[in-house]
Amino acid sequence: MVMGLPLTTRNLIITGYIEPNRPRLGQQIAAQLRMTYVDVDQLLEQRLGSSPEALRKAFGDRRLKTLEAELMAEVVLNRQTVIRVNGSTLMHSDHCARLQATGPVFCLVMRLDAILQRLHLALGTRYHNPAERAAALGELQREWAVRKHPNIIELDVTYQEEPDIIALVIARWQQIAIERA
Repeated sequence: MVMGLPLTTRNLIITGYIEPNRPRLGQQIAAQLRMTYVDVDQLLEQRLGSSPEALRKAFGDRRLKTLEAELMAEVVLNRQTVIRVNGSTLMHSDHCARLQATGPVFCLVMRLDAILQRLHLALGTRYHNPAERAAALGELQREWAVRKHPNIIELDVTYQEEPDIIALVIARWQQIAIERA
């Protein structure tokens, strides 16, 4: 749990798979809270100069996890930041515990049928390709593994529109911040 940090320096950590355009939610939450926004996946991709999948194919999973760990060592130093991190990165090593020491971790979840509907819209004809759909569902499974970790705050955002999701996350974060102040 978050203890010892003043209210103004706490982070808000967001994870969970709800849609393909999930970084936009974190950016809007950060803007409304007047906080900095950090997307771990984007930072990793910038550092690599290519996608994590390309690095994994070229050099293996161990090299990718090493680079991820180096980046996470820097990310945990942020304060008063909305941090967007995928579930598989969060669950590797002690990343989750270290981030939880800086602020609450929210896992945005939806019912599977709602996610499949959004995937269908986002992928278009690629949704009918079993390999594409399997890759998307594999990502969902990796994202949701974090739900088993203690002290993860799950927010069910099934069938909610983007402005409602943002309002829910902000309201819950403010409630937690007030309770811990």
